[in-house]
Amino acid sequence: MSSPDFTLYTVGTPNGQKASIALEELGLKYKVHAISFSKNEQKEEWFLKINPNGRIPALVDHSRGDYAVFESGAILLYLAEFYDPTRVLLSEDPKEKYEAISWLMWQMGGLGPMQVSDLFGQANHFYRYAPEKVPYGIKRYQDETKRLYSVMELSLSKGREYLAGRYSVADIASFGWVSGNQWSLGTDFELENEFPLVNAWLHRLAQRPAVVAGMSVPTKSNIIDDGFKIKISAEEAEKKAKEATKWIMQEKK
Repeated sequence: MSSPDFTLYTVGTPNGQKASIALEELGLKYKVHAISFSKNEQKEEWFLKINPNGRIPALVDHSRGDYAVFESGAILLYLAEFYDPTRVLLSEDPKEKYEAISWLMWQMGGLGPMQVSDLFGQANHFYRYAPEKVPYGIKRYQDETKRLYSVMELSLSKGREYLAGRYSVADIASFGWVSGNQWSLGTDFELENEFPLVNAWLHRLAQRPAVVAGMSVPTKSNIIDDGFKIKISAEEAEKKAKEATKWIMQEKK
């Protein structure tokens, strides 16, 4: 058996899942190195040589002289440019291509930071991880997350199945964030009632084998099997959030 062409340094977060879904879509062989946030492994010297920003994901391309790419959006564009001959990730048509890239940048600049980015997503942080609950902060960023969902709903209302018209990096980039909507907005939030087209889009993507596979890298995720609902009690969710708070606060130092 030949060795993998890539090593993916990742964690099972929406940013990390972007890269693994794309690799699965393209059928590329890759090795997974699961980074330990609790040990602050992403700040160790060896990893900073791969990604000087000390964040996941990072991808090392062994077939191109161990070339390292960091930032999830950059990884998607890199794979689309060099390893996507059938144009699964990005269309050859310039207008379609740049519409998809526009949605990718929208996710990176809006949906991710406002909802649930790996460490500092504002809705997630104030609702789940902040040392003290700040109602103003919770409402502000949950409302902004819903506004961003409304932008998706508007695009999908044009008779589209996917954000940019055809399946692309635009969908891959946003899937992990929207799949965790109840973690950021609470179990009372029902995506199917508030944003039915976004909900249909979410379930449509969940039918793709590559999406299912990529969502369980480096560890098994039950979010698709659970219908994108939180299946644990409020007490269990609070305990899980508190366990994560320690390394989140450590990461901020």
